[in-house]
Amino acid sequence: MKQNYNIKYLLGPVLICFFLYCCKSKDYITYYQKVYQIDSIYRIAKQPEKATDLYRKLFRKYRPLNQERTEEYETYIRISDNLGKNFGGQRNLYRLIPLIAPYWRYKKVDPKFISLYKKYGIDSLKMEQKVKEWEKKLDKKMIDSFVVAIGRDQFNGRSNSSEIFENDFKNAELLKWTFKHYGYPSMQKIGLYHKDIFMPLDVIILHMADYDQHHPYFKAKILEYVKSGECPPRDYAAMVDRNNLHHKIPYTYGVYQRSQNITDSAKVNRNRKSIGLPSLKYRNKLAKDQADSLRTK
Repeated sequence: MKQNYNIKYLLGPVLICFFLYCCKSKDYITYYQKVYQIDSIYRIAKQPEKATDLYRKLFRKYRPLNQERTEEYETYIRISDNLGKNFGGQRNLYRLIPLIAPYWRYKKVDPKFISLYKKYGIDSLKMEQKVKEWEKKLDKKMIDSFVVAIGRDQFNGRSNSSEIFENDFKNAELLKWTFKHYGYPSMQKIGLYHKDIFMPLDVIILHMADYDQHHPYFKAKILEYVKSGECPPRDYAAMVDRNNLHHKIPYTYGVYQRSQNITDSAKVNRNRKSIGLPSLKYRNKLAKDQADSLRTK
């Protein structure tokens, strides 16, 4: 009995530590950095097998995001399938659907994407059903708010300065209120389209850089959402660089291509890495590969 008591006594702190470790929020900047490292192994070093092993380990530790350009979770599944390696089959194909659901109107007409699912016994009707299930989980009130917000943002083509100021102020207040009560309105909460209305949140975020009374708050707050994996690093970086442009100082992250506002590329690359962006050179490689891919579709 005494021995059993001692084991329980010892296991208690261990289980508590394990629970706290599991519940601890992950810093997704590390995730972004590792994705680009692995992507370079696949894309440049041409070692797909090594890349799949590293991706598998990464996705055990982090919830996958499937970012634009790298599409790391879909890439992991595709190259694993090409190599005949086990990636989790239907279970992980279904796990991918919510990640591509915001872009479903494009993905559903991609024959390579649909054929991959058919290969594992999932037809387009089942995929459509899963996308609809995802849509039902979106926050309807938040969607309604941001349909109005994007309409305000683009009102009259942003041609009247007094209207722009008034509408951007309302959107700033909406964002602050949303952050406080709901967190970041990511695509997994509001989607990218509502019916035929395109709702690019990054545009609204970008315009917060135009006002020095709002920018410091958003610069600090949105960085928290970059770290939590809810806001893409590029959306944050674009906002910061736009504010730099207003103040005629060099870009911090060098988001805008073909710009002459980068005085120290090594420093910019360090800044980019600090928020989970690839180097300027690798950014250009990804953009070229994406353009080449779109031309061949």
